[in-house]
Amino acid sequence: MTSAFEQVNKHAVASAFSRAAGSYDAAAVLQRDVGERLLGMGLDHPGEQLLDAGCGTGHFSRRWRALGKQVTALDLAPGMLAFARQQQAADHYLLGDIENVPLPAEVVDICFSSLVVQWCNDLPRALAELYRVTRPGGVILFSTLAAGSLRELGDAWQQVDGERHVNDFLPLEEIASACVGYRHSLEAEWQTLNYPDVMSLMRSLKGIGATHLHQGREAGLLSRRRLAALQAAYPCQHGQFPLSYHLVYGVIYRD
Repeated sequence: MTSAFEQVNKHAVASAFSRAAGSYDAAAVLQRDVGERLLGMGLDHPGEQLLDAGCGTGHFSRRWRALGKQVTALDLAPGMLAFARQQQAADHYLLGDIENVPLPAEVVDICFSSLVVQWCNDLPRALAELYRVTRPGGVILFSTLAAGSLRELGDAWQQVDGERHVNDFLPLEEIASACVGYRHSLEAEWQTLNYPDVMSLMRSLKGIGATHLHQGREAGLLSRRRLAALQAAYPCQHGQFPLSYHLVYGVIYRD
């Protein structure tokens, strides 16, 4: 399947998230909400061995451990994994890529991956890897972003300099297509965060490491003039600056 992520520079992604390790939890409002909903989808599963695939700071590794799971935390970013280890978030730690999980087949009962697979080059491969390491009877829980996410920011940048400066995300239809070979369920929804100004919005994205662009079209230094132009072009509603996310929640059952 052709992916919107063919040009993902994994080293650059890892570096961006490593740099954000210290600021991530304070900025990750949406990530916590999405992760909590995804966690709720797996609460009834009795399995004990869990892989937190793309653990970040280890926030949800800690949540799962508190629920009695034995957690292996996996992340591509050394800085994030080091932060999770410092927090004693998991039982085991693995530096690695979801598209090549460094684990044998059928060793975990639950794979949990919240807002991570949008950074993969090949979604079907990532899901196949999570399926491979999960035992029969297990479950894969994932959330991701679909096309349309960050649309207000992309539209505003387009007006400023003709470039969107936001990542392209897979259409919902392609995400659904990647799941067709498995017994699964998918849910999609829109969620919008509101900010008092564009600087707060941009700081929030930087705080979660989400400023790396797949195609390398960085916006450059956000000078006072460029910030003013971006804010002038940005849609403002009742004094607030909205940023929308097209969220997808997936549950894959390991047969």
